[in-house]
Amino acid sequence: MKTNEEIMEILAAYDLTGSYRRAAELAGCDHHTVRRYVLLRGTGADPAARAERVKMIDVFMPKIEELVEESRGRIGADQVHKKLAAMGFTGTDRTTRRAVSAAKHSYASGHRRVHRPWIPEPGLWLQWDWGAGPRLDGRDTSLWCAWLAWSRYRVVIPVQDKTIPTIAACLDATFRILGGVPTYCLTDNERTVTTERIATLPVRNPDIVAIGRHYGTVVRTCRPYDPASKGGVENTVKIARRDLVPAEVNLRPAYASWGELEEACDAFTAQVNARLHRETRKIPAQALAQERQRLHLLPEIPYTAAFGQTRKVHDKEATIKVDEVRYSVPSTLAGQRVWVRYHGRDLVVIGIVDGTAVEVARHVRSTPGNPCIHDEHYPGSARGLQAARPTTAAEEEFLALGPGAEAWLSEAAASGVRLIATRMAEAVALAKLRGTGQVDRALGAAALAGRFAAADLRSILDHQAHHDAEAVARAGEEHSLQPGTGAWSGFGGHP
Repeated sequence: MKTNEEIMEILAAYDLTGSYRRAAELAGCDHHTVRRYVLLRGTGADPAARAERVKMIDVFMPKIEELVEESRGRIGADQVHKKLAAMGFTGTDRTTRRAVSAAKHSYASGHRRVHRPWIPEPGLWLQWDWGAGPRLDGRDTSLWCAWLAWSRYRVVIPVQDKTIPTIAACLDATFRILGGVPTYCLTDNERTVTTERIATLPVRNPDIVAIGRHYGTVVRTCRPYDPASKGGVENTVKIARRDLVPAEVNLRPAYASWGELEEACDAFTAQVNARLHRETRKIPAQALAQERQRLHLLPEIPYTAAFGQTRKVHDKEATIKVDEVRYSVPSTLAGQRVWVRYHGRDLVVIGIVDGTAVEVARHVRSTPGNPCIHDEHYPGSARGLQAARPTTAAEEEFLALGPGAEAWLSEAAASGVRLIATRMAEAVALAKLRGTGQVDRALGAAALAGRFAAADLRSILDHQAHHDAEAVARAGEEHSLQPGTGAWSGFGGHP
């Protein structure tokens, strides 16, 4: 096979001489070769193209194209090979894979979907979607991910379910973070948004329509099984799950509480909105300030019709009563109105905090006579515990050591220990020598063990220092890479 340069030299020699033999003498080849390339050029064919050989699978290509067409390009080569083998094909599966790949490429070129570039307008579109969140206390969570199209501003909120009331609360929180309401909200065709499809048209859930009407926005849905139509929020979900869900790629430890997960989502939202967007070359937080002028006004009162039944929180006990069962809520909501609903085996309580509807409590459904009271809903004084409040500079300096110091003082006072002020002054002096963290840790251990004698604190500090020194791994002789002296043990002896 001649190269392109050699073919051009042959054709140039023929154009110069007008003779096959003379051109062959100039190009250094046979005159039949010159004649073949000249005739190919005369027919308009590519002289450098190699002639297609007849292949064993050519007879079966119509069937392969038929299978690819029927499956819309989704059929696998292994299934095609089984069908061809049943029809008498004796070739290898490698040959089948090449043929199927060529048929799929031809099918895709004729059915390729071309997207018109979408240029968003400020204040027009918001997209939202759900991402699988981390497991917390043995239960699955979800991540509400919203994306404002023009400014590329992202909002991530952790939730424990994906019901209509949760959607209403998340929309309200998102709109209040953005400072306004966009004209359209785009999402998937879940049952909470689309109840059914008639003539391929989605039928909206009346509850979601009422929510949109309250805020002055229209909820739209994308095509089924078509994530490309809302790619912006799809990327938000991907990035949020990569950074927030504990995994090997981010080495994030498991969350200890729901509040820790909320803090992580708030930190993620602030981080992604403060860095330069690679496409718009703008910082989303700054772009939001411009887009906020085109957003609609936000209603002062959140949409509460979907939150369930209303209850008034007891003024003194910070509890509500549902089906003759008493449940606790955060003490800051005492005297206010909340909404309750059942979700599976849980009782969900929604309250208004800083003008936004949020989930304030979630209890396992109980029975009459078995109230559900959570200690985290009450400060220490509300649980009958008297907190230490310093009244002198010495007391303030001691309590500033940390929670261990406060625990020691509480236990020592309850045990009737004498000379507490002297022990406190000694602890403050030791903190200046040994470090505040070590002394606070020793005070916490002393409180748990009930050790309040004069020398107990020093003894615990010495034990902690010795224990921490032993915890440091050191290589012994049995693990040393230094050559030993065993080989010299017999030096000077008789052979």
